[in-house]
Order: sequence, then structure tokens, then C-alpha cells
Amino acid sequence: MTTKRILVTGGAGFIGSELVTQLAAAGHRVIVVDNLINGKRENLTHLTDADVELVVADIRERGTMARLLRGVELVYHLACLGVRHSLHDPHENHDVNATATLTLLDLARQADVTRFVYVSSSEVYGTARWAPMTEEHPTFPMTVYGGGKLAGECYTRAFWESYRYPTVVVRPFNSFGPRSHHEGDSGEVIPKFMLRAMAGKPMVIFGDGTQTRDFTYVSDTARGILLAGMIDEAVGGTFNIGQGREISINELARAVATVIGKPDAPVIHDAPRPGDVLRLYADSARAQRVLGFAPSVSLTEGLQRLREWYLSRGVSVEDLLAEERVHNWKKEESVNL
Repeated sequence: MTTKRILVTGGAGFIGSELVTQLAAAGHRVIVVDNLINGKRENLTHLTDADVELVVADIRERGTMARLLRGVELVYHLACLGVRHSLHDPHENHDVNATATLTLLDLARQADVTRFVYVSSSEVYGTARWAPMTEEHPTFPMTVYGGGKLAGECYTRAFWESYRYPTVVVRPFNSFGPRSHHEGDSGEVIPKFMLRAMAGKPMVIFGDGTQTRDFTYVSDTARGILLAGMIDEAVGGTFNIGQGREISINELARAVATVIGKPDAPVIHDAPRPGDVLRLYADSARAQRVLGFAPSVSLTEGLQRLREWYLSRGVSVEDLLAEERVHNWKKEESVNL
């Protein structure tokens, strides 16, 4: 693997910072572009300035992005606004996730960047019509987030089809691990469950809890994304990145309770979330065949690592939970559970 000059959008975020860590460890020079709305400087403090440059900017700033792309060989595009954000601000969500992706593709092509990797989401599928879900599964997104990510995919593939500009699309399924979001409208189920259970508060399940997800540890997700930019046979392709194991949210709550040593940790059920996908289950055979991707961290081991990370931070779980919004698809929190 030859050393490259690489630009990572959203590189101070949860998955992005893990990708940047792996790229730097492989000897690449990385430029991170992040507006720090969801990303955090602290996610990159373990890396040296010689390896990684953080540029605080919005990917919608066309002039800034054009300047930063000069001399870049590879782009990994992760910057986005999330599922819950799309429910309370659909226009901004689409602007960042879809329109800015088209602009960035155009700028990267003009700058002669040799490959563009677009990080999409399993949310483009909507609820599974069959499982496990291959890349040929129909795409029926249930939120503007899923719709915007699908639009970004379509633009990315169109640049390959129209211009033979080398692009790759990856669809990560649900990721978890250190630096994951529990706060604000980016908060995800595993960190929220774990912090609540550790603090003696009930884990909140929206709906009946039979909805399923395929959870992948963040280092595995990032490795799959990294490979998509390095393997020549990936160009023009679309790849699922997932663990290949389906678990219900009810089962997940029990697994979290067991890992933190509180098997009887309380659970409460609340009304279903709007636009909630009911079933996701990845078939990652194509990524295994073409990219050499194979997940190595099980759900239980990943949950144990996340628990240890929270305990090592020197911040109380109560203080962390103060940043949580239970109904985080709403602009204002209305219920404190």
C-alpha cells in the first residue's frame, strides 16, 4: 500500500476518526475536513500533527473544498447529518447529504483526485423485503436522511457511468464502539442503552423492540471503508459493510445489561419513532470477495470494549447522560425519562 495524500470529510466524527486513525497508522498523510457540529477535536488528539491536519470547515463551502482538494489522491466522504436530524430539519439534511455530495464529486473530478469513496448507509434500503440483504435489495428509504444518502449514491455512481471517474459506494450497517454518539440528535441506541444502564436509569425502547439491526464494531466498519479506497477492483462498485448478524432491540438491551453486570437492568417501552426501519441484516459477501473484508470483533466483545472505554474516560456516566436527548428527532426535548 503506497503512501497517499488523502482527504476525509467528517473525519473528526465517530466512524471518521477511526478511519483516520487507521489511515495514519498505515503511513498516509490525512487532511480532515469537519465543521465540528457532530465531530470533536478530542477524537483526533491521539494523532500527531505530522500525520493528520484538521481543517474546521463546512463541506458546503465550495471555494474552501476546491482549495483543499489540490494535490489530494483519494477522498473518503463521510460528512453528513443523521437520521434524527432529518426528521426535524429535512431541507438542511438533504443540502448536506445530497447536494454537497454532488458538488464535492464535481470538485474532486476537476482536481484530478484519482478515487472518490462515498460512505452511504444501510438506511437507503428501508425495511428488509428479504434477508440477509444483498446490494441488489430494493431501496425504499423511510426518512429524508435515507433519501439523501441514496441521492448521494446515485450521483457517485453517475460520475462513474458518465465520466468513468473512479468512484466507490459503501453502505455501512449500524456501527458502535468508542467515540460513538450518545448526545443530541446524533445519539445512537447502544451508547444510550449502555450509559443509562450504567447509571441505573431505564433503557428506552421505542416501539415493541422486535425491530432488528446488524451491529458492526467501528474498527471493522472503518477497515471496510479503507479497503474500498485501496482495492482497484472496487471501482464502480457498491458494497455492504456489516457484521452479518441480526439482533432485535429487545435482545440488544439484554446483551448490554449482561455486559455491564446488571442482568436485571430496567427497560421501558415508548411510542415508536417516526420513520423507524423495522429490519436490517447485511449480506457482506461482495465486500468479503472483492475487498477482503471480514469483521473480527463480535457484538459481545465490542460491548465490553465500549464499557471499558467509558470507565477509562474519567467522566461520570451521569455527566455524559446530561447531554442525552431521549426523543432526539424533535427539535426540543419534551420528556425526561
